Amino acid sequence: MFTDHDDLFPQAADEQVWWEVWLRDGRRENFEHIAEALNITLRTHAVRFPERVVMLALASTAMLDRMIAHSDVVAELRRAKDTPSFFLGLGGAEQRDWSDELLGRVRPPQSDIAVCILDSGVRRTHPLIEPALAVEDWHTVKPAWGSDDTPAWSGHGTRMAGVGLYGDLVPLLVGGDPVPLPFRLESVRILPPEDEANDPELYGAITAEAIARAEVQAPERRRAIAMAVTSASPARGRPTSWSAAIDQLCFEEEQRRLIVLSAGNIGDDLMPAEHLTRNDLEAVDDPSQAWNALTVGAFTEKVDIIDTDFSGYAPIAPVGELSPRSRTSVVWDRQWPVKPEVVFEGGNLAHDGVLPGEPIDDLQILTTFCRPELRHSTTLGDTSAATAHAARMAGLILSARPELWPESVRALIVHSAEWTPAMRARIDACNGAKGEIQALVRRYGYGVPDLGRALLSTVNDLTLIVEDELQPFQREGGAAAKTRDMKLHRLPWPKEQLAALGAAQVELRVTLSYFIEPNPGERGWTRRHRYASHGLRFRVKSATETVDEFRARINQAARDEEEGAPAGGGEEWLLGTFRDRGSLHADFWSGSAADLAERDAIGVFPVGGWWKEKPYLERVDALARYALIVTIRAPGVDVDIFTPVEAALTVETSVET
Repeated sequence: MFTDHDDLFPQAADEQVWWEVWLRDGRRENFEHIAEALNITLRTHAVRFPERVVMLALASTAMLDRMIAHSDVVAELRRAKDTPSFFLGLGGAEQRDWSDELLGRVRPPQSDIAVCILDSGVRRTHPLIEPALAVEDWHTVKPAWGSDDTPAWSGHGTRMAGVGLYGDLVPLLVGGDPVPLPFRLESVRILPPEDEANDPELYGAITAEAIARAEVQAPERRRAIAMAVTSASPARGRPTSWSAAIDQLCFEEEQRRLIVLSAGNIGDDLMPAEHLTRNDLEAVDDPSQAWNALTVGAFTEKVDIIDTDFSGYAPIAPVGELSPRSRTSVVWDRQWPVKPEVVFEGGNLAHDGVLPGEPIDDLQILTTFCRPELRHSTTLGDTSAATAHAARMAGLILSARPELWPESVRALIVHSAEWTPAMRARIDACNGAKGEIQALVRRYGYGVPDLGRALLSTVNDLTLIVEDELQPFQREGGAAAKTRDMKLHRLPWPKEQLAALGAAQVELRVTLSYFIEPNPGERGWTRRHRYASHGLRFRVKSATETVDEFRARINQAARDEEEGAPAGGGEEWLLGTFRDRGSLHADFWSGSAADLAERDAIGVFPVGGWWKEKPYLERVDALARYALIVTIRAPGVDVDIFTPVEAALTVETSVET
């Protein structure tokens, strides 16, 4: 029944350790009675999945042997991980005595959009934080802890809040323009006092409780939820109770949620020669493997060392490369999602050629300090800073487009990302070798997002956004469940303008985003024991196909995937069928404008999941909604491809059953 890493199993039968006990559905009360009789200590928190309830228990293997021998309550056992490994406290910046001048230019938020920080609390009395964080939005999961930030965690929550609200403070401090705040802050403290730091908790339940506190206070508010708290995990992409709880929180049909997670940091000392090699070997932390969350890694453009105290030092990462401590999913098995999906600025490390890299102030992000009575500013770096940047972008998108679904905001962030020249050079050097390209995507995600690209189209760029739903499966009588719907979207390309460009090279980019309902309580990931409720795929009509031929190809692709046959239709794309991992799929095509003019339809179709394979759970008729984003670009070509489509009010859609 022990399904965790073998090295985590206790060597002594009488050694008491914390366990994740995965209970069969409906057995919790019986389990609690048996635990009481065996003097097993339980945590009160629990996480519920469709067929499992997960609780924490302090017990020896001998105690669990007795329980398992005399009852059927336990389905699976895993080791509970220690309190999440948190982030290195970074050195402070000099006191910025002109922050009051910046405060005079700050305009408090007028909208009800929020970025909610789950962290060590926030020092609300900081002058730059107070205009955006109301007392009623300042929470904690345990009243005894209080809502304030604490030196025990190096003021991390306050630093996150500063970046999440303002980005890097340096350009604002040296500027003179008004600084309107387009969204407000919420804070929920989820980290305990220092003396409880090694006491394990069921962090999936704590995360859910933290989010609930913010939502109860402001139930109608649209928010992006950011968490840079992670735990070292040997899961290598496999779902845990924490990551599955994140997936469930995103999916809940009554209130879908946008959750932004840190990929986690390499905690050991790093030498310059280890850059990228160590990153590729160090897998992202738990719960960053969650399918539905947006997982954020760090890159850097900070390479200028001005401080004379560090004369002779050099940055470890070149400009545009992965930040030295950022984790990746390069070593994961192929079936797991791409993580991180995007990277944001996370600063750099400096080295003197002898000692390991260190986070000097010149190479970090300036942000708010948790003890403003001493100084107003400090620094933040690594994937914490990157996650706060990502949450800020999500808040800005929601402020501009408050009607968008969480799935759509996640899709827009990923869809707007581009690889830096340094990243792109490595991808181009693969010469189309898909295995090498895929490893690089697992390092960099889809690149660095851009707010302007996410919100605007120009005359030689055209972006179409579709929010829709379909019913993936159906069951008639006692027959086995089968696939039901696919959606065919007709794309209103400006054919005349594209045809006129002839052989000129254009680019097509597609991103499909949806949330799965998780079911993690099984050993192995066979067809019957799938983690995801369902999957969706997209295919684009080729230039030589008729619409009927395209429909037939989509149907065949769905059948092939269900039967485990090699999937086709990816040869012309940069990533190919590698994109069909997780619940966010993105890919790139380039070719002639004349060819693109005839690629005027895109199909979205379902593939199997536990909704289909387990009809007794009564989810077979559930609806699945999705966001689909399609962009065509004609870089370097002076032609208006936007205006001819601007008048089109809707994208024509047909449903195939």
